Amino acid sequence: MSDFIARQNSERLRQRLSAGVTFREPPAFSKLARSTVEMALVTGVVVRVYRAVVLTNTSDSGGLTQAGLFLLGAAFVLLMASLHLSRFPLRRWLWRAPAFAALEAVFESIASLALILAHREPLGSGAATLSDWPALLGTLLLRHIIVIGAFSLLLALVVKLVRYQLLKREHAAWTSGAVRAGIPGEGMIERRQAHRPTPTVPFPERRKK
Repeated sequence: MSDFIARQNSERLRQRLSAGVTFREPPAFSKLARSTVEMALVTGVVVRVYRAVVLTNTSDSGGLTQAGLFLLGAAFVLLMASLHLSRFPLRRWLWRAPAFAALEAVFESIASLALILAHREPLGSGAATLSDWPALLGTLLLRHIIVIGAFSLLLALVVKLVRYQLLKREHAAWTSGAVRAGIPGEGMIERRQAHRPTPTVPFPERRKK
């Protein structure tokens, strides 16, 4: 019985915490964020075009500038992955994170192919050709599945830790408040028990001989 009550209290606390962090967002964005294919498509195309623009316009800049811009692009990919995964329970991250990574790599490679056909895909000091595309696809798949998978695992651990600490704090506050407040009507019961007369047991009559 105590385990059942503890589970019920934990579920109420989870609902309170979930209700406390909700916020309104446009329905179109919410629908986009829940779709693995659409989020991967937007992320892949934007990141590949961004990479081409950065490499084309910063060829004469220092390595630190390009590194900073590439880190910004990587942060965008991880942000999009976080926005997508945050719509689902942690147990669904096991397949949604690698699926998002694989689809994002595929769509990014398709955007890279379009840039190669338009002669706008930088590779080293020159432009990439069709013979370079299979190697680009393999590199993108391997790198994105590893990076996004590791990031999703770390993010899941952080979410579990934060949720545990919040539930623990809320449960402690709820328990102490319940103890201070007492059970409704508890004082009345105690007063009635204090003023209740003690029943007397009649002394048995002696048997007549």
